[in-house]
Amino acid sequence: MMIAQLRYVFVALAVLISLHYLLSFTNESYNNATSFNNFKDQLTGAAGSNVPVNHGATGNSPPHDGANSAPSHAAQGASNSHGAVGGDIPLAEAPSKAPPPEDYYAEKNKTSHSADGRKAQAVFVMLARNGDVEGAVSSVKQMEDRFNKRFNYPYVFLNEEEFSEKFKSRIRAVTNSPVQFGLIPHDHWFQPDWIDETRASAARAEMQKNNVIYGGSLPYRNMCRFNSGFFYRHELLKPFKYYWRVEPDINLFCDLDYDPFLFMQDHDKKYAFTISLPEYETTIPTLWAAVKEFTNANPGLVSRDNAMDFLSDDGGETYNRCHFWSNFEIADLDLWRSEAYGKFFNFLDEKGGFYYERWGDAPLHSIGASLFARKDQIHFFNDIGYRHEPFQHCPQGDAHTKGKCWCDPEQNFDYEWYSCLKKYDALFKK
Repeated sequence: MMIAQLRYVFVALAVLISLHYLLSFTNESYNNATSFNNFKDQLTGAAGSNVPVNHGATGNSPPHDGANSAPSHAAQGASNSHGAVGGDIPLAEAPSKAPPPEDYYAEKNKTSHSADGRKAQAVFVMLARNGDVEGAVSSVKQMEDRFNKRFNYPYVFLNEEEFSEKFKSRIRAVTNSPVQFGLIPHDHWFQPDWIDETRASAARAEMQKNNVIYGGSLPYRNMCRFNSGFFYRHELLKPFKYYWRVEPDINLFCDLDYDPFLFMQDHDKKYAFTISLPEYETTIPTLWAAVKEFTNANPGLVSRDNAMDFLSDDGGETYNRCHFWSNFEIADLDLWRSEAYGKFFNFLDEKGGFYYERWGDAPLHSIGASLFARKDQIHFFNDIGYRHEPFQHCPQGDAHTKGKCWCDPEQNFDYEWYSCLKKYDALFKK
């Protein structure tokens, strides 16, 4: 009898703990009220905490979210030190905190181009479906208001089906910049014939049974494979060197009065991000073994001054699952067009992990950038305020003021315990 009663007690406790974590992630006010910082402040009488608050829910991301990641409890190794906003890395030492030089900023009375009239060979890229029209219009409108109405960079929209006239007209109504709508080639989108569908469908069924996010979705896998190895091959992108990936239903919080494409170009940056976090372990069980197999066979393709320490805590033996959240990325298309990344993608693609598991484009891009670019060629855009549910980067201090940002500075993911930004910062302390 006593054992049965204890069993009920443990079950009740498990339910209560589960409800607590669920409410912590999905209800901001509950999270604030029950956070460690709140209890600490009550005990010590502190006036407040400068540690960022967990702001987001853990709900599903939109179908074209390339990262689609959320933390697991195993990611607690990246926990916040509960000191300064930057944890044990002082803000003054962390990279990308200094704003671009003043000569990058456009004059206030100018309506286009940079301060010196230059433009990069750059484009905005959005992968969307006709049903995403409201979210796509919202994102483009914000991009125009915050940045592009003065710089007039073009847009390319890609879809595995033809865009409707409604979608096209709604987009064109909110921008004066050139807009092109492209159809994704069949072989770049759909599952290859050489994939064992019996094995792939069994993997999808198992993931769906285990409630892995998008675990049962074939279209999601098609999207991840396309973003990993094919989007940069599209005919409409061939004239361009740089791209800014834009998703439907994002928020851009700050005015951007300088040209990030020119900043990337002038400073030889290859990849840029705003949010980083760990990938779901259950979606990539064999990915790192495949990566090591490739790098062991092709050591000459790996950059000498790479960012391996962002990816691994033991010199490359294991993967810590950190990646740049690729629903926002500004990057050099030549990084993906390079011999190194091309061979890397083809090698991984032949493993079938996009379909036998659920490899995402975020870890592939992150691993590719970290291995085939120098670490100093990877940039954190601290002054671009950005939200993609459920996470956001909100600039702090002078960057928030200069950008006239409308996000709450306390709602900032940068140094939450499951953010990987501290690992990026640590690259530059060695």
